[in-house]
Order: sequence, then structure tokens, then C-alpha cells
Amino acid sequence: MTKRTVVVTGAESGIGAACAAAFGAEGDRVAILYHTDHDEAARSADAVRAAGGEAMTIEAHVDEEASVAAAFAKVEAAWGPADTLVNSAGLNMSGVAVRDMTLDQWQRLLNVDLTGAFLTSRRFLSGRSDAGGAATITHISSIHAFAVRAGGADYCAAKGGLSNLVETLAIEEAKRGIRVNAIQPGMILTPMNARATEDADYRRKLEANIPMGRAGTAAEVADLAVFLASDRARYITGARITIDGGLSLLQALGA
Repeated sequence: MTKRTVVVTGAESGIGAACAAAFGAEGDRVAILYHTDHDEAARSADAVRAAGGEAMTIEAHVDEEASVAAAFAKVEAAWGPADTLVNSAGLNMSGVAVRDMTLDQWQRLLNVDLTGAFLTSRRFLSGRSDAGGAATITHISSIHAFAVRAGGADYCAAKGGLSNLVETLAIEEAKRGIRVNAIQPGMILTPMNARATEDADYRRKLEANIPMGRAGTAAEVADLAVFLASDRARYITGARITIDGGLSLLQALGA
């Protein structure tokens, strides 16, 4: 089996860490891009190696053009052009209403969750300019790209914009054999949902709204990411695949 070079952003925890380990289990070389927590990134790298893959860790800020460029240059120097990008880096919604939200908060979230997706996608593509062959980009989005929530204007706007970025990239890159998709998770037990992870009563209250009766796991999202990067998904591009136990199907009920 040919080893792929896989770049995973936000790979020090949560869905990103699970994706890194899942690609490691495929025997791939995984570049773990992390924000600041070197120890967590090192643990992710250990998980990749334990699963059977190779790993490197690179500190990178996805909202900074120079940082993204430097990170990809390190990957390419060691392993050549990346074959797969999984963009999992992101911030959660602020919980602040628009009337009370500062411009700094608005821009901070869009810079990471949307501009970061643009910068990493663009650098991934430019790094493959002479490589040719099939490649994939998968962005971790959210059901809140289409199911909005009060207090989430910053996050919902970023993820809604990400949907259009994914679809635009898909049609631009299809003739080059590069597929671009989004995964839209619902409630997943990760550090981003720390209260639900730590407070069983609170979690059960939220899970009562999910038709399948439980929150999802990061590993389940990672399984989908591995599938979308595989040849089994070779005819899938521009898709936004929801993985939420049926939660978003209930958004119009009750009124």
C-alpha cells in the first residue's frame, strides 16, 4: 500500500486528533499541525505511530498566511507534496448576541474558522502544482452551517461561508483530480464540548434531543474523514455530509 502524506490541522485534540490516529492506522505519514499545546500534539503523534503510521508535529496558526506556508514547506521538505488535507482547526461559537458582539470577536472566529480554511486549502493546492494525481481536502464544518443558533452568529456565518468555499473549490479542482468535501458534525464529545463530557446530567439533557439518543464520538467522525480521502469515495466531491445522529432533522419541529 502506498503511503499518503496527510496534513491534519487542529490535530492536537478532539476530532483532529482522532483523524490523525485514523490515518495512522491506514499506514500514512501524518503531519500534526497544532496551535500552541506541544504536549497534546506529541500525544497525537504517539497515537499515530502506535496505530502504524509516521508522524511529525508542526506548530501553525491557520489564520496566519506565513505560518501556514511555513508548515506546509516543512511537510514537503520531509515527505513531498501532501496528498490529503483534513482541516479540523477551529473555534466554537461565542454565545454572544450580535447586538453585544465586538468586532474583535467576530473577526477572530472568522479568521480561524473560515480564512484558515482558505489559507490551508490554497497552500495545499499550490504545493501540489507539479505533483499531479488524485488528492483530497476535507474540512470539518458543523450542522450549524445550516441550523443556526442564537448566540452563534460568528460561528454559523463562518461555517456557512465554509460550505460555499468547499463547493467552489470542488468545481475548480475536479478536472485536476482533487476532491473537496465537508463533514458537518452535530454533538460530538470532544474538549470543545467539555461540559457535556464532564457533566453526565447535562449530557443526557442534550442527548434527549438526538433521535439516536446519544452524542457522537470523534472516532466516528474520523472514520468518515478516512473514507472521504479513500478511493472508495472517488466520485464524491462538493458534498457536505452530516454526521449527527439525526439531530438536525428535528430543527423545524415544535412550532
